Amino acid sequence: MENDDVVYVGSKPVMNYVLAVVTQFNSGAETVTIKARGRAISRAVDVAEVVRNRFLNNLEVKDILISTEKVTSERGESNVSSMEITLGNKPE
Repeated sequence: MENDDVVYVGSKPVMNYVLAVVTQFNSGAETVTIKARGRAISRAVDVAEVVRNRFLNNLEVKDILISTEKVTSERGESNVSSMEITLGNKPE
């Protein structure tokens, strides 16, 4: 992908990430990718839906990628699900 417009979703409130996504689009981004891992995936879906339904009605989901990443912690290695949701403008 050629764009650097990525919002990483973690444990902050949903509206913090919604504001970040809306700001990216307002500053001229063609697409914005919302990335999350593990338990933050459901929050990322909420962010995408709030942006599309409440703030920027001209957006659509362009792509969704799901994968599994190996994460090493003090408890050893484990698999963590990850998801990327790419939002972009609807074609005219």
